[in-house]
Amino acid sequence: MTSEFIDNRSGRGNTASMTMRNKSIVQRALAGLIETRDVDALAPFLSDDFVHHRPGSTPSTKGEWLAAVRAALVPLVDMQVEIHQVLADGDHVVVYSRRWLPDAGPEIAVVDIWRIDDGLIAEGWEIIEPVAQVAANLAWWAPARR
Repeated sequence: MTSEFIDNRSGRGNTASMTMRNKSIVQRALAGLIETRDVDALAPFLSDDFVHHRPGSTPSTKGEWLAAVRAALVPLVDMQVEIHQVLADGDHVVVYSRRWLPDAGPEIAVVDIWRIDDGLIAEGWEIIEPVAQVAANLAWWAPARR
């Protein structure tokens, strides 16, 4: 098996001030959504051509994703969100959070990766894993038996 690290950051002005500015954009966008559950407060932080990616589904546009978030918040109004890490490098910001679904629902771990372009969130990737399934999902990692 071979792998290759590809660094796509060249030419994007990867400076410390840009990194901090982008981290602040994501933090403000998420704080507004988490604290108020107001999806309309999130919209101004997204570029018009925003695209959201999730494994196993088709990418969604800004309008489609905001509608999906709005619909999801109805049954998840009592969801608890705890942000553990916000890491930034150039135009990318990574957020690791744990979420507890209402009515004794499962705890989930979420990794969001956001790409910032011209002061707006232009692209997002989301990976969600129920914490209870972590051990089963690591079966591929077990050393080969001889």
